[in-house]
Amino acid sequence: MNQFIFESKQKTVLLGFIILGVVCLGLSFVMDGTPHHTRFWSNLLHNTVYFTGISFVSLFALAAFTTAYAGWHTVMKRIWEAYSLFLIVGLGFLVIIIAGLWGHMHHLYHWGMDGVADPNSPNYDSILAGKAGFLNKYVYTFGTIIVVSVWYFFAVRLRKLSVAEDTMGGDANFTYHRRIRVFAGIFLPIAAFTSAALIWQWVMSIDAHWYSTLYAWYSTASWFVGSLGLTILTLIYMKSKGYFQNVTEEHMHDLGKYLFAFSVFWTYLWFSQFMLIWYGNNGEETVYYQIRRDEYPVLYFGNLIINFVLPFLILMRNSTKRKFGTLAFVSIICFFGHWWDYFYMIKPGALINAQHADHAAHAAGEHGHQAAEFMMGFSIPGLLELGTFLGFTALFMYFAFHHMSKASLEPVHDPYLGESLHHHV
Repeated sequence: MNQFIFESKQKTVLLGFIILGVVCLGLSFVMDGTPHHTRFWSNLLHNTVYFTGISFVSLFALAAFTTAYAGWHTVMKRIWEAYSLFLIVGLGFLVIIIAGLWGHMHHLYHWGMDGVADPNSPNYDSILAGKAGFLNKYVYTFGTIIVVSVWYFFAVRLRKLSVAEDTMGGDANFTYHRRIRVFAGIFLPIAAFTSAALIWQWVMSIDAHWYSTLYAWYSTASWFVGSLGLTILTLIYMKSKGYFQNVTEEHMHDLGKYLFAFSVFWTYLWFSQFMLIWYGNNGEETVYYQIRRDEYPVLYFGNLIINFVLPFLILMRNSTKRKFGTLAFVSIICFFGHWWDYFYMIKPGALINAQHADHAAHAAGEHGHQAAEFMMGFSIPGLLELGTFLGFTALFMYFAFHHMSKASLEPVHDPYLGESLHHHV
């Protein structure tokens, strides 16, 4: 079957999980015991960034493979096209976070407090004042809206050209493919620069005194591994329903190799970032790891076990990359594990910033960090976090299935389809 039918039963199940996510997100607001409803806002930011990032790297992978004249992925590229269109939904959630920033409804970012760059203010912070040219509401707002809109423009354009290619034949499909390659080539340098700038704004600036030259690489690698895990799970599910029959264990083997390779690459970046900061012993940098290692040990060590040890041991053998059951299991681990990675990146800093804002409201000028006690939703993900994660996953897949049903699953006139159909590892 080459035309996906989004069945009512699938819609009902996904809508049920979406409602679960909305309820859990709402309960995290109502039952939130942290200052400024930080559990709610950090849950929203966490899932928004993770799933928007998966959408972005799906588009980036499509553009990169197209520019590199790769053909192996052609038979399954409609999945990544559908994933990439979720960018518009991610932008909607980001606008809510921006509204909260302007309305002082949350204090996820220390630099967002009034007076941090004003020497006459009790909230003045000399380090943040030095970064105020980049860390401010205007750059965050207009950078997010403009850049994500540009990403979405390329996602829509590449999708339209790809679908239009299906209706053509003969030399015309090469004409369309050349246009696809032009847009892909233009997108890649734009994506490489702007994604780094946005990940600095969205996530790294939560710990605004800290910085790392590897952070953008690290975060993007985490997105990509999560995207690969979800792609494998989607393919296995859809093959069980009779779709994507031309996706063979050869294609799955390559996806498994990417999953293995980028899990190792993510670990290399994690270790390089940690080692250089530890060796340099710079107080502004080491505090990021010290707080997480000493006060959030489950997050810290769990991150390495879930995202390196387990994928490495399971996928090290070639044969495991060709077994759908094993691939599904390790893909679930990686998809959840890199959601855990973003939890680890966002939650400790967000809680500290909320404490700072709360202290400033009661004792101007006090910016000390309180040692963290165990707090569900920050020390480890709680049931509300897991429910929100399931809700966002369901929303993402509902959106993806909707768009996959709008065009043939196999791009019948793509010039590289033959290469993909005869792909052999």
